Amino acid sequence: MLDKQKKKELATNYKQTFRAMGVYQIRNTQNDKILVNGSMDLDGMKNRLEFCKQMNTNTFNELQKDWATFGGQSFVFEVLDRIEPRDEIILDAAELKSYRAEVDALLELWLEKLEPYEDKGYNKRKR
Repeated sequence: MLDKQKKKELATNYKQTFRAMGVYQIRNTQNDKILVNGSMDLDGMKNRLEFCKQMNTNTFNELQKDWATFGGQSFVFEVLDRIEPRDEIILDAAELKSYRAEVDALLELWLEKLEPYEDKGYNKRKR
């Protein structure tokens, strides 16, 4: 059993660890429609999809109709682009905000490139 000091150290180390950030797609293997999105934690997002598939539940509202039709096993997670870590350790809100801006900019580029709307995807166009 871990003592309190060791737990605190582990939590601090985890918070300071760079998580893979970037843009991903969830692709329906039955009809090739895609949902394109950005994440500050790509591994966490992949785990979320895998958990949904294992539990036969869906927390991705955009996929709801096709999830019910084809089942969760018809969806795959694919990383489209990653942000490389800077030298510094992420410690404060300003640094996280800077990374978030990079993820958002990358997402816009991928949305322009793939146009995952209507028959091609699950994304909704911005008005």
